[in-house]
Amino acid sequence: MSQTLKCISPIDGSVYAERPVLSLNAAQAAAKAAREAQKAWAARPVQERVDLVMAGVAAVGAMNDEIVPELAHMMGRPTRYGGEFGGFEERAGHMAGIAVESLADIEVGEDATFKRYIKRIPHGVVFVVAPWNYPYMTAINTVAPALIAGNTVMLKHATQTLLVGERMAQAFHSAGIPEDVFQNVFLSHDVTNDLIAGNAFDFVNFTGSVGGGQAMERAAAGTFTGVGTELGGKDPGYVMEDADLDAAVDTLVDGAMFNAGQCCCGIERIYVHESLYDQFVEKAVAIVNGYKLGHPMDADTTMGPMANVRFAQEVRAQIAEALADGAVAHIDTMAEDDGGAYLTPQILTNVTHDMRVMRDESFGPVVGIMKVSSDAEAIKLMNDSEFGLTASLWTQDVDRAGRIGDELETGTVFMNRADYLDPGLCWTGCKNTGRGGGLSVIGFHNLTRPKSYHLKKVTS
Repeated sequence: MSQTLKCISPIDGSVYAERPVLSLNAAQAAAKAAREAQKAWAARPVQERVDLVMAGVAAVGAMNDEIVPELAHMMGRPTRYGGEFGGFEERAGHMAGIAVESLADIEVGEDATFKRYIKRIPHGVVFVVAPWNYPYMTAINTVAPALIAGNTVMLKHATQTLLVGERMAQAFHSAGIPEDVFQNVFLSHDVTNDLIAGNAFDFVNFTGSVGGGQAMERAAAGTFTGVGTELGGKDPGYVMEDADLDAAVDTLVDGAMFNAGQCCCGIERIYVHESLYDQFVEKAVAIVNGYKLGHPMDADTTMGPMANVRFAQEVRAQIAEALADGAVAHIDTMAEDDGGAYLTPQILTNVTHDMRVMRDESFGPVVGIMKVSSDAEAIKLMNDSEFGLTASLWTQDVDRAGRIGDELETGTVFMNRADYLDPGLCWTGCKNTGRGGGLSVIGFHNLTRPKSYHLKKVTS
């Protein structure tokens, strides 16, 4: 009996979509087809691959009116925010724009005796396992540069956003990318592990939980298959005494609460200099009290349900534990909070790092705010985490931000902004956030391997 994947809509708990998974034999055949198609795809000129990928991106954009309500049904994001196509196109477009230069041979030197250079060679078949929280943008981070670099791609999307991979495959195939070059697949965990362990892929990129990343690495153990992981975070913000207070509050609270807090680089803990602390908390509470929790298809809704009831229950548990240990909650339970996926956003003070809400990834609309008296204290607290994705620093002093950034254990340092992925910079992390790097020229380097040429000329 075949297994079926079911997307349960957080709107009402109904089954929104379901798809049967591939058997191991069928999955192996798909991977074999991807491998057989790869050399011909890589033989095409880089610019031709770029043009096809960008045509596929445009075809996704043409579906946006259908995609936006589909996302609301699958993972709860309000339709008023218009979907993800802006970031989807920006990331793909940047990688397309730097492709020729990034993939060009590295000339080491040539003289009368030797010609030496390094080529960037595609890995072969790239397996992309994408998450549900920003399902289009997170997928395109790897799909676009992998295809442009000459790899074939198999995409496995999260069950919560079951239809996203189908949409992307439909769009890319309509633009002329061969079906075996870009495949959307529905796989069980067991079949996924068997494919990785059986060397079906040459590179695996996984975005998701720490446990999921560990499972990928275990499956790949001994195969020498490269594995890149981005496993979330507990991203801090630090507001210094010279910060633009209004800008800091607006951006950090939005970074903590947008998408119901379900952002890989969302702000989950905030440290504020004692001179601004009271004002910061007051302004933050006023912003969150202005949110409208409700049905994501309602134009007035600013915060929809979390993507799954179990995600909301984890956030509720962290809040309840913190309150029992002395934390103070500033937001009264909203009428629309149903005890299920619809969850009241919360601001907590009187929190400590002994509380799970300040240590474990919450991935929901809650943020703890602590008072600090110095940069040294803030740095110590920001580094007191098993994760290291981004940190957001608020000051008017660029040099100071740079010095503090040098001491932070994180993949990205922001100054006076937060919760944004710049495709010109490497998206990377450290500690339990994972290993590897996407986007930028480094993203192309991670999706290819170096091949050196040392050619000795025949001289008379």
